[in-house]
Amino acid sequence: MASSHTVVWQNARVEEVSPVAAHVQRIVLRPDRARPTPPGVHVDVRLRLADRTLERSYSIVEPVGANGAFALSVFRSETSRGGADAMHALRPGDTVEVTEPLQDFAYRGGRDPVVFLAGGVGITALVQMARAARGSGRPYRLAYCGRSAAAMPYLDDLRREHGELLEPHIREESSGLDVAAFVASVPPAAELYVCGPIRLMDAVRREWLAAGRKPAQLRFETFGNSGWFAPEPFTVRIPATGVSCRVSPDQTLLEALEAAGVDALSDCRKGECGLCEARVLGLQGRIDHRDVFYSERQRDAESKICVCVSRIVGQGGESPEIELLLS
Repeated sequence: MASSHTVVWQNARVEEVSPVAAHVQRIVLRPDRARPTPPGVHVDVRLRLADRTLERSYSIVEPVGANGAFALSVFRSETSRGGADAMHALRPGDTVEVTEPLQDFAYRGGRDPVVFLAGGVGITALVQMARAARGSGRPYRLAYCGRSAAAMPYLDDLRREHGELLEPHIREESSGLDVAAFVASVPPAAELYVCGPIRLMDAVRREWLAAGRKPAQLRFETFGNSGWFAPEPFTVRIPATGVSCRVSPDQTLLEALEAAGVDALSDCRKGECGLCEARVLGLQGRIDHRDVFYSERQRDAESKICVCVSRIVGQGGESPEIELLLS
C-alpha cells in the first residue's frame, strides 16, 4: 500500500471495553509507545481473522490517563465487514496491532468562529476539537445528528460539557437536520468541521458550494463509507493483468484485489484522497460511489472509481461486474 504517512506499527493492550450507545463500544488501548494524541488524529488497527487480515481506521476520541492510553469508539452495524465484529469481540488484556497516531483531519485553531457537525459515531473525531475550541475561548458550537438519543455516543457527556452550545438533532424527536438552514446559519468567517456518513457529507458539501462558501472553510472526515445501496457481491476484472476475482459483501474492492495479488495504489482507504482511483473500462450494473473525492458530475459519468470504498450494484437482475484499468 502506498502511503503519505510514515506508518509505525506497535502492539497495544486493551485496557477497557464498555458500551457508550446502542451498538457502539468504547475501547481503551494502551500502546507500547506513548505518543501525543491531538484533536483529529486516528489510528489504524490491524485485525487478524481466521481467513484474512484487515486494517481499519478509527478516530481517537480522547487520551485516557497519563500512560499514553487513548479511547476509540466502534460502531457495529448489521452490514459490518468483519472489522467492527472483531473490535467488539476484544476484551481487557487482549493485544492488537495499531499504528502510532496519524493526522489527516487537523484542527487549525484560530480566533474566528468555528462550527462542528457530527453524524452518529462521527462525533468521535470532533470531541477533542470542540473541547479545544471551548478551552481557548474561541466562539464555537457543536451540532450532533443521530437517529435516537440511545444511538448517539457521548450525548449526555457532551451536554454537560458544552451546555447550550451543543445542538442535538435527533430524528426520533424532530424532523432532524435541515442542511440548507444549517449551512446558512454558519457565520461567514467560520470554518465548518464535519464528520459523518457519506450522505451527510454530500448534502453539506452541495449546500456549502451552492451558497458560494469557500471550499477551504469546509473541513471533513468520513466514517463507515456507507453507500446508497446494501453491499452485494460483484466481479472485478483487470484485463491488463488477466486478474478476475469476486468481491464479497464483507470486503472492499481494494481488499479483494490485494487478496488476488494485485499491487494497487492506495492511501487513506476512506474515499478521501483519490490515490486509489481506477479507470472504468466496462460496467454491468452501476457504481455505488462511497467516496467524497469526486464531484457529482464525475460520479454521474461513471468513468472512474475509488476502489478503496466504492462498490458495484446490479440492475434489472443482472450480475454486477466491472472492468478496470488501475493507476
